[in-house]
Amino acid sequence: MTAISDHPSTSPSGLVGVCRRIIKLPERIPFSLIQLAARIAVGHVFWQSAQSKLASWPVTLQLFANEYNLPFIDPSIAAPLATAAELTGSVLIFLGLFSRLAALMLLGVVSVIQIFVYPENWAEHLLWASLLLLVLTRGAGVFSLDYVADRNLSASSK
Repeated sequence: MTAISDHPSTSPSGLVGVCRRIIKLPERIPFSLIQLAARIAVGHVFWQSAQSKLASWPVTLQLFANEYNLPFIDPSIAAPLATAAELTGSVLIFLGLFSRLAALMLLGVVSVIQIFVYPENWAEHLLWASLLLLVLTRGAGVFSLDYVADRNLSASSK
């Protein structure tokens, strides 16, 4: 029995063919460029946040004490922990070093912000979480120190 294909074996020519080729053009973008863009974008968000905290540390401590209302942790401990997580996570994400671990750590930060601090900003947090989930599930990509380390470790184990 022969199966009948809905699509002709040759690509259509003319206007339809041109339109199909244009629509498929973004599929040629290397996934590693998408991974790099995701790392830069989300890393920038957390780097800027950490810089803001450090630039006005007394205000940061007041925010953690009076506005953020984090349960189970003293504001004088939460503020430096959050700042350290944002600094460390953003640098590691930028470099693509221990990227999955950094993404997991920053997902924790996003979760705390979403649940306890600014639940009304869910769309922004979902955007950050999406970029971090991309790095967590697919890695940092070719343009990363993780990739270089993996290549060097693979070569030395042969």
